[in-house]
Amino acid sequence: MKTSALDVQVGGDHYKDGTIQPIQFIFANKIGFAEGNVIKYVYRYSKKNGIEDLQKAKHYLELLIEEAERTSA
Repeated sequence: MKTSALDVQVGGDHYKDGTIQPIQFIFANKIGFAEGNVIKYVYRYSKKNGIEDLQKAKHYLELLIEEAERTSA
């Protein structure tokens, strides 16, 4: 029986305790890279890196805002 990559997590188990993993949600909804990182970092902040993960999510949000402003001008 082949093991799914979802069954193996490098660096902890902070994604395995939910109903689905963030990557499953991201793939199922065809979410882009930056948006996916926001989801990932917000999901895991209380289980892994705390405020650092929220800062990473904020950084990706700022990048998305800058891109939206640039392309809507």
